[in-house]
Amino acid sequence: MKLSKEIGIDLGTANILIYVKGEGIVVNEPSVVTINTETNKPIAVGEEAREMLGKTPGKIQAIRPLKDGVIADFQITEILITHFINKLNLKGVFSRPTILICCPSNITSIEKSAIQDVALRCGAKKVYIEEEPKVAAIGAGLDISKPSGNMVIDIGGGTTDIAVLSLGDIVTSTSLKIAGDKMDAELIKYVKDKYKLLIGDRTAEDIKTTIGTAYQASDRNVMDVRGRDLVTGLPHTIQLNASETEEALHECCETILRATKQVLEQTPPELSADIVNKGIFLTGGGALLNNLDKFLEEGLGVPVFVAENALDCVAEGCGIMLENTQYLQ
Repeated sequence: MKLSKEIGIDLGTANILIYVKGEGIVVNEPSVVTINTETNKPIAVGEEAREMLGKTPGKIQAIRPLKDGVIADFQITEILITHFINKLNLKGVFSRPTILICCPSNITSIEKSAIQDVALRCGAKKVYIEEEPKVAAIGAGLDISKPSGNMVIDIGGGTTDIAVLSLGDIVTSTSLKIAGDKMDAELIKYVKDKYKLLIGDRTAEDIKTTIGTAYQASDRNVMDVRGRDLVTGLPHTIQLNASETEEALHECCETILRATKQVLEQTPPELSADIVNKGIFLTGGGALLNNLDKFLEEGLGVPVFVAENALDCVAEGCGIMLENTQYLQ
């Protein structure tokens, strides 16, 4: 009988997912913490705190502790992880969990040890840190242990990780600070410039998920967008269509395309041959942007597929790695 639990954590800029061995994904909530700035006490964590984003009075602050896939605020991150680990109720007689945490592929060793510290303070017995694209590839169902090339583009909230994998590890990779959040920001900027209307992050995200398109948008997809008119200062509603979102998101999609080309240019030719055969897999929430796969396929001339469970790939990958410890170093 094993007494200690094994947990995998996908510590994302937008969401935190926790996988418990033998149980599957048990937590999938936004990485947001609301604190009272006078007492520094957390008021809400996760979904409840996300509801408060952009809607808080003076002394209450809704904070997203992870910026660009990296911990920007350690204290808050600790509150976040501790909250969910305590909620899982893993405290047995002898049990301190083994935790596997996923992070973007280009973080520094200082950032890595900082993440380790946070996990140890949250009561972990042993902490493994793995690179996101590798875990995402495993979660997408690719067998990366063989000597053949697999390519993943993992588009999260804060970072896009692009990697070519072979023999269980990353051969070439790059990480961009352009992902879901940047797309939201571009939409906000676009609406502000074109319609003189100020919208919030939540609204921008709704636009992105409802009518956002990367390629071949139709004008028939429209959506009412509400915000504050910059000229009159009053609440105002406009209509936005899908081809406008394509225009707004074009720069972000181009950047991801350029970075993918760079990674492919640095890839050994034998692995490139495999990638043409198998195609490139998109994972992460950003992979769900309408027609992004078609846009990349057009630009790269290589088949591009969206992973089945794009949002949960990293957490699922954590699970598979915990089941097969030979993956863990």
